[in-house]
Amino acid sequence: MTPQLFLFIVLAIVAVISALGMLISRNAVYSALFLVLNFATVAVFFLTLNAPFIAIAQISVYTGAIMVLFLFVIMLLGAERTGATQAIRWQLPLAITLAVILLLEAGYLLLNQAGITPVVTTQLPANFGSPLEVGTTLFKRYLLPFEITSVLLLVAMVGAIMLTIRAKK
Repeated sequence: MTPQLFLFIVLAIVAVISALGMLISRNAVYSALFLVLNFATVAVFFLTLNAPFIAIAQISVYTGAIMVLFLFVIMLLGAERTGATQAIRWQLPLAITLAVILLLEAGYLLLNQAGITPVVTTQLPANFGSPLEVGTTLFKRYLLPFEITSVLLLVAMVGAIMLTIRAKK
């Protein structure tokens, strides 16, 4: 067994256990901390693949910013401070309009995308992994998965807020 295979097996076990811990945990803060551990494990996976920029982005963006925001929102909102609120009249039409715009954009991107699977080559270009190359590829070729990820993160944040809000008895 090579050291790389051993490291991969250990990281895979940690990633799966932390993901299961996130799903099974009843405490929202513990669940968010398990997700931080999972993000850190994914960052180490990127380091083993010789992608240090993506690993640092994984740590700084997801673990550093988004999860701190989740923990802040989870800890800030408590059952004592929040009560049931009435829906604002313009929220539903605005949400439907934005959802239709998002679906139209996704349809446009799916119809105009040439090929989703990347071409695997043995020779890497000189600028492979540079921030400019990563950003250009992310926002040109992989715009739809990027937008889907951002919507999923937004839904997760709204879900975390909704789980912390309890109706007053």
